[in-house]
Amino acid sequence: MPNNIFGETGVTGLRRAGGYVQEEFLPQLSGYRAIQVYREMKDNDPVVGAILYAIDKLIRQVTWRVQPASTALDDQKAAKFLESCLHDMSTSWEDTVSEIMSMLPYGFSLHEIVYKRRDGDKGESGTSSRYDDKAIGWRKLPIRAQETRQEWTFDERGGIRGMIQSAPPDYTAVTIPIEKSLLFRTTTFKNNPEGRSVLRNAYRPWYFKKRIEEIESIGIERDLAGFPVMYVDPEIMRADASAGKQAIFQDYKDAVINIRRDQQEGMILPSIFDDNGNALYRFELISSGGTRQFDTSSIIMRYDQRIATTVLADFILLGQSAYGSYALSTDKTNLFALSLRAWLEVIKNVMNQYAIPRLFRVNGFSMKKLPELMYGDIETPPLTEIGTFIQQLAGAGAPLFPDGVLENHLRAMAHLPERREEARGDIAGAGAQQAADQAAAQGQQPPVDPQQQAAAQAQAQAEAIYPVDGPPESDGEIAADMDDEYEDDD
Repeated sequence: MPNNIFGETGVTGLRRAGGYVQEEFLPQLSGYRAIQVYREMKDNDPVVGAILYAIDKLIRQVTWRVQPASTALDDQKAAKFLESCLHDMSTSWEDTVSEIMSMLPYGFSLHEIVYKRRDGDKGESGTSSRYDDKAIGWRKLPIRAQETRQEWTFDERGGIRGMIQSAPPDYTAVTIPIEKSLLFRTTTFKNNPEGRSVLRNAYRPWYFKKRIEEIESIGIERDLAGFPVMYVDPEIMRADASAGKQAIFQDYKDAVINIRRDQQEGMILPSIFDDNGNALYRFELISSGGTRQFDTSSIIMRYDQRIATTVLADFILLGQSAYGSYALSTDKTNLFALSLRAWLEVIKNVMNQYAIPRLFRVNGFSMKKLPELMYGDIETPPLTEIGTFIQQLAGAGAPLFPDGVLENHLRAMAHLPERREEARGDIAGAGAQQAADQAAAQGQQPPVDPQQQAAAQAQAQAEAIYPVDGPPESDGEIAADMDDEYEDDD
């Protein structure tokens, strides 16, 4: 048995030199050059841009909620405090999530945790708060842009200690410690702080596609304008020609290279003939004969397909060709939704493992049981499928209704308003009265209304959580109560 069973013997094997990671074998995708390439891909390529746009909009519409550790009063208060901090930042949580998703093209996204004292509305942007409980909350979780990364700092075992940033306008190097930041990565292989761009596998088809499009544009221009040919006096082409003649030759070469079909086209040549009456200067545009052997459109479409396939988003190309079906589209979108859930899991885990514990620790709260941040569904199943499923359950004898929670959930899926409590009470009361009248006419005891019984149980649970006079009036009182309770625990 080793002498120290708690120590480490090996290391992750991350290839690095000082604070610079050297895992990438392509030089053009290493360091700052990788940031430039991935930015060109996401900003210039329409397929990559469409994929990232679809991801951003789908992620933005996902709902997030705070889940208490239990139904105990203390855990309910802790969840309420976390929810208030989440929606009291100077930048909305949806915008923060959108910035976090920049980890997809670049591989990582580092955000600094900025706190504030919740002293109420002071008329100052950023530092003001909707709460006046003197607790410490999140002011914002701003991104530290990937292109401003200078290098990383590691400990002796390869653990990440922070990032050195050099950003405009003054480009002063500052170290952002990992204890005051949140690092979101697409992958944690070898504990690489830079993760791995989801566009990495799309680089090769993007590179070929870009070159073919450039060649195609040049070819189209040449086919429309013709191939320029220039006949000049051989004297100006001699190696020992005078400086003046060499300058004239260079001017004619530039003219041939820059021939374009536009509003300024045309060329003026000197009318000079040799002793045999042949023109010494002549210019021609030779047209292209026949058609090309390769169909560049199909080649570019093939590379578009490969780019989209690398992130399981090739469904965006369905309908642009003669192939594809609705069933195939459904299968592909389901796979894409699974990949989105994986990235949402990354955000959820980093927040629950690092951001939330640090927030409660700086407030002096108990760390025994903490609330968690959870995400909702990415996509809603078709209402026809839901209706069929409910009919099958009801046909099998499953008691579905009356159920207020289930009904409101179904209404939300159809983007319908929640059912009002008074409307539900009126219907339930009318049904209960009718049943009571029938029982009285038959000389029996009135049946127990399940809706009223559920309401009574809910009322009993509420009274068990909150005092008789109702829940606390404000989140400030909740935080104050938590301070009093958890100071004794610490």
